[in-house]
Amino acid sequence: MRIAIPVANGALCMHFGHCEQFAIIDVDVENKSILKRDFVTPPPHEPGLLPRWLAERGATCIIAGGMGGRAQDLFTQNNIRVVTGAPADSPDKIVEAFLDNKLVTGPNTCDH
Repeated sequence: MRIAIPVANGALCMHFGHCEQFAIIDVDVENKSILKRDFVTPPPHEPGLLPRWLAERGATCIIAGGMGGRAQDLFTQNNIRVVTGAPADSPDKIVEAFLDNKLVTGPNTCDH
Protein backbone atom coordinates (compact mmCIF):
# COMPACT_ATOMS: atom_id res chain seq x y z
CA MET A 1 0.00 0.00 0.00
CA ARG A 2 1.22 3.50 -0.78
CA ILE A 3 -0.25 6.23 1.43
CA ALA A 4 -0.19 9.94 0.58
CA ILE A 5 -0.38 12.51 3.37
CA PRO A 6 -0.50 16.27 2.73
CA VAL A 7 2.18 17.95 4.84
CA ALA A 8 3.00 21.50 6.01
CA ASN A 9 5.63 22.29 8.63
CA GLY A 10 6.31 18.57 9.20
CA ALA A 11 2.72 17.65 10.11
CA LEU A 12 -0.48 16.78 8.32
CA CYS A 13 -1.88 19.85 6.57
CA MET A 14 -5.58 20.09 7.40
CA HIS A 15 -6.55 20.79 3.78
CA PHE A 16 -4.75 18.67 1.21
CA GLY A 17 -4.97 21.32 -1.53
CA HIS A 18 -2.90 23.81 0.45
CA CYS A 19 0.01 21.59 1.50
CA GLU A 20 3.70 22.26 0.95
CA GLN A 21 4.52 18.62 0.21
CA PHE A 22 3.07 15.14 0.22
CA ALA A 23 4.60 12.39 2.29
CA ILE A 24 4.42 9.28 0.11
CA ILE A 25 4.76 6.31 2.43
CA ASP A 26 5.05 2.69 1.33
CA VAL A 27 3.77 0.28 3.95
CA ASP A 28 3.61 -3.45 4.56
CA VAL A 29 0.02 -3.89 5.71
CA GLU A 30 0.52 -7.44 7.01
CA ASN A 31 3.53 -6.54 9.17
CA LYS A 32 2.15 -3.08 9.97
CA SER A 33 5.42 -1.41 9.09
CA ILE A 34 6.70 1.54 7.08
CA LEU A 35 8.97 0.42 4.25
CA LYS A 36 9.87 3.73 2.65
CA ARG A 37 8.95 7.41 2.79
CA ASP A 38 9.51 10.21 0.33
CA PHE A 39 8.48 13.84 0.42
CA VAL A 40 7.41 15.29 -2.92
CA THR A 41 6.39 18.82 -3.83
CA PRO A 42 3.08 18.94 -5.69
CA PRO A 43 2.46 21.06 -8.75
CA PRO A 44 0.56 24.35 -8.25
CA HIS A 45 -2.96 23.63 -7.05
CA GLU A 46 -5.58 23.33 -9.77
CA PRO A 47 -9.00 21.78 -9.26
CA GLY A 48 -8.89 18.08 -10.09
CA LEU A 49 -5.11 17.87 -10.59
CA LEU A 50 -3.88 16.31 -7.34
CA PRO A 51 -5.88 13.05 -7.47
CA ARG A 52 -4.48 12.25 -10.91
CA TRP A 53 -0.97 13.42 -9.94
CA LEU A 54 -0.94 11.20 -6.84
CA ALA A 55 -2.36 8.25 -8.78
CA GLU A 56 0.53 8.62 -11.25
CA ARG A 57 2.87 8.27 -8.25
CA GLY A 58 1.19 5.03 -7.21
CA ALA A 59 -0.82 6.28 -4.23
CA THR A 60 -3.55 3.85 -3.16
CA CYS A 61 -4.76 5.80 -0.10
CA ILE A 62 -4.81 9.43 1.01
CA ILE A 63 -5.18 10.47 4.62
CA ALA A 64 -6.22 14.10 5.06
CA GLY A 65 -7.74 16.44 7.59
CA GLY A 66 -10.26 17.84 5.17
CA MET A 67 -11.33 17.38 1.60
CA GLY A 68 -14.28 18.56 -0.46
CA GLY A 69 -16.76 16.12 -1.95
CA ARG A 70 -15.63 16.66 -5.55
CA ALA A 71 -12.02 15.90 -4.62
CA GLN A 72 -13.11 12.76 -2.77
CA ASP A 73 -14.98 11.61 -5.87
CA LEU A 74 -11.91 12.26 -8.05
CA PHE A 75 -9.67 10.27 -5.71
CA THR A 76 -12.16 7.40 -5.76
CA GLN A 77 -12.25 7.51 -9.57
CA ASN A 78 -8.45 7.19 -9.50
CA ASN A 79 -8.72 4.10 -7.23
CA ILE A 80 -7.37 5.95 -4.19
CA ARG A 81 -9.03 5.28 -0.83
CA VAL A 82 -9.90 8.49 1.06
CA VAL A 83 -9.63 8.90 4.83
CA THR A 84 -10.59 12.33 6.19
CA GLY A 85 -10.71 13.89 9.63
CA ALA A 86 -7.14 12.89 10.55
CA PRO A 87 -5.31 14.93 13.19
CA ALA A 88 -2.44 17.34 12.49
CA ASP A 89 0.32 14.93 13.51
CA SER A 90 3.51 13.63 11.91
CA PRO A 91 3.06 11.41 8.84
CA ASP A 92 4.76 8.45 10.55
CA LYS A 93 2.48 8.64 13.61
CA ILE A 94 -0.60 8.88 11.40
CA VAL A 95 0.43 5.89 9.30
CA GLU A 96 1.36 3.80 12.34
CA ALA A 97 -2.03 4.53 13.93
CA PHE A 98 -3.78 3.78 10.63
CA LEU A 99 -2.00 0.42 10.27
CA ASP A 100 -2.91 -0.49 13.88
CA ASN A 101 -6.57 0.49 13.27
CA LYS A 102 -6.15 3.14 15.97
CA LEU A 103 -6.28 6.30 13.85
CA VAL A 104 -8.82 8.56 15.53
CA THR A 105 -10.58 10.67 12.92
CA GLY A 106 -12.88 13.56 13.54
CA PRO A 107 -15.12 15.49 11.20
CA ASN A 108 -13.97 16.36 7.72
CA THR A 109 -12.42 19.81 8.20
CA CYS A 110 -13.35 20.96 4.70
CA ASP A 111 -16.62 22.76 4.05
CA HIS A 112 -16.69 22.61 0.25
